[in-house]
Amino acid sequence: MTILYGMIDSGNCYKPRLLMAKLGIPFTNVEVSSHTGDTRKPDYVAKNPNAMVPLLELDDGRRLAESNAILLYLAEGTRLLPADKYERALAYQWLFFEQYSHEPYIAVRKALLTFPERARDATPERLAVTLERGNKALSVMNKHLAGSGFFAGEALSVADIALYAYTHTAEIGGFQLDAYPAVAAWLKRVEADPGHVPMEWLP
Repeated sequence: MTILYGMIDSGNCYKPRLLMAKLGIPFTNVEVSSHTGDTRKPDYVAKNPNAMVPLLELDDGRRLAESNAILLYLAEGTRLLPADKYERALAYQWLFFEQYSHEPYIAVRKALLTFPERARDATPERLAVTLERGNKALSVMNKHLAGSGFFAGEALSVADIALYAYTHTAEIGGFQLDAYPAVAAWLKRVEADPGHVPMEWLP
């Protein structure tokens, strides 16, 4: 059976769990926590030299790292990856945006404020930068969603799953989602899509 190595409290690890729940893909979840150093143990590093989660292990033993690459692999040939060439490129666009302009600020600010091992990095300067740039990312999302139901066309896709993972908990990091009404409405649309499961869900 497919194995997903990940952390229950990681948005990046939530992405493939949510997608597999929606598509009904059976898998085994193996908790590998960076908080306790599990990702740096030799047996795990042998599987993923980058020492990070999530990591997908296929039935035939092949492995795939990086959350958005895993989403693209699992969504191939399904409703969650647009067939239209342009809409598919839009999905890629937003996946790159999520990892470059969104996750490094919204996810990181939440981690700085909630994970004890990150507290020493939560300097006033770092918190200010992550707040400013995270709000910029939310503003970009809000502007797009003011004229579109989802991020890659008018149906849910991997782009929405990727962006939902950390956006839906952004308030824990101090972001005010009520300032972004189109984003708030989009979150509800994502949650209303069939097969939705919360972040704490495991198979």
